Amino acid sequence: MAATGEPILEVRHLVKHFPLTQGALFRKQVGAIRAVDGVSFELRRGETLGIVGESGCGKSTLAKLLTALERPTSGSVRIRGREIAHARGAELKQVRRNIQMVMQDPYTSLNPRMTVGDIVGEPYEIHPEVVPKGDRRRAVRELLEVVGLNPDHADRYPHQFSGGQRQRVGIARGLALRPEIIICDEPVSALDVSIQAQVVNLLERLQDEFGIAYVFIAHDLSVIRHISDRVGVMYLGKMVELGADAEIYDRPVHPYTQALLSAVPVPDPEGRERRQRIILQGDPPSPASPPSGCRFRTRCWKAREVCAEQEPLLQIRPGTAHASACHFA
Repeated sequence: MAATGEPILEVRHLVKHFPLTQGALFRKQVGAIRAVDGVSFELRRGETLGIVGESGCGKSTLAKLLTALERPTSGSVRIRGREIAHARGAELKQVRRNIQMVMQDPYTSLNPRMTVGDIVGEPYEIHPEVVPKGDRRRAVRELLEVVGLNPDHADRYPHQFSGGQRQRVGIARGLALRPEIIICDEPVSALDVSIQAQVVNLLERLQDEFGIAYVFIAHDLSVIRHISDRVGVMYLGKMVELGADAEIYDRPVHPYTQALLSAVPVPDPEGRERRQRIILQGDPPSPASPPSGCRFRTRCWKAREVCAEQEPLLQIRPGTAHASACHFA
């Protein structure tokens, strides 16, 4: 579905630092883990923004910030112009009705002591205004049917379903309050490849049907390419490249993005021979003590003196059609 209208989600200079402390009795802060460090983007109705990056780059922390499960150190998260980063009480409750989350692991995100019907219907206990009490069982059956599950199985427990079916239960729960935005935090990473395709196709169908906007977080670049309209690449808490999916995949300009894409398997033997594999040296630095200037410079083959002295801004540069954070893009 094509994105339409004004942004419904606006993220500006979002920062989350977790304090590092030492001492047992008198705890003293000695530093901070810079999990998310100045991320900005927008999301429109019916759009999917894919977020990619290796483990530890801040993707899941970003998901928690967007759903107000974590409070930011600084920065802004707005839904329909309403600031949510510091919402409390009734205001926070209203915010969470409009932005829901599908968790990564379908085996641990569902309460094993609750029936599937109770799991999907639980949001109605918190937001009783959405569906009257007498209509909730019917609403739950409709949701199960929408995600391709048998409504007659509402009284079964999670262990009686496969991994793909459990993830569909999680999606049904996310749809219950009719949100405008769903944050998908690695929703297919724990599933077999064939089941991944089914879940991704389901999410696309639901988007076409209900106009939902997704922030789809994953480390699998092929999945991101299939579902996303735009793609953001994160490294060590920073967004280093952001643009339309075709631009990112066909004409990546940031060295880190180029390295990531060079590792994606290519089925065509001739394509494999033509493509140069970029192997990064070393491990990512600690988010507790990131390098000065460009975060990627310690592993980058293009790094020069300016990269250590000046942090590159995420912006569109001459000769490119999308934003990147590299002095030499």
